[in-house]
Amino acid sequence: MANRIDDLRNPLKTARNWGSGKDGVHHFIWQRVTAILIGVTALWLLGIVLTLRSASYEIFHGLVADPVNATVLILFLVSVFWHARMGLQVVIEDYVHTPLNGVILHILTLLVCALAGIASVLAVLRIALGS
Repeated sequence: MANRIDDLRNPLKTARNWGSGKDGVHHFIWQRVTAILIGVTALWLLGIVLTLRSASYEIFHGLVADPVNATVLILFLVSVFWHARMGLQVVIEDYVHTPLNGVILHILTLLVCALAGIASVLAVLRIALGS
């Protein structure tokens, strides 16, 4: 007699022996973690910006140069670009059905998100380190 779990499987899945890819949960968890980080850091940064609406450039420059605010801003930027890359990866996997186009779009997404993230973090570090 077949195992009870095998009885619940779709017969086609049993015939092809397809199982879990064992990667979806990891992606799902990291997408939620980055979303939470974005929410928390965005509230922090929004609070700072709203309290200093009419501040001068020098005050904002000093604000970004503060180590705590620079760290929060860098965490925000890394989370945003990482979250965007993962979200675009899901969209590409779901809606692009040509393998070559999918690979090209995955590479372009990775490059654009990586370059934009690196440029943003370097800009914050340049201000924070006083260069």
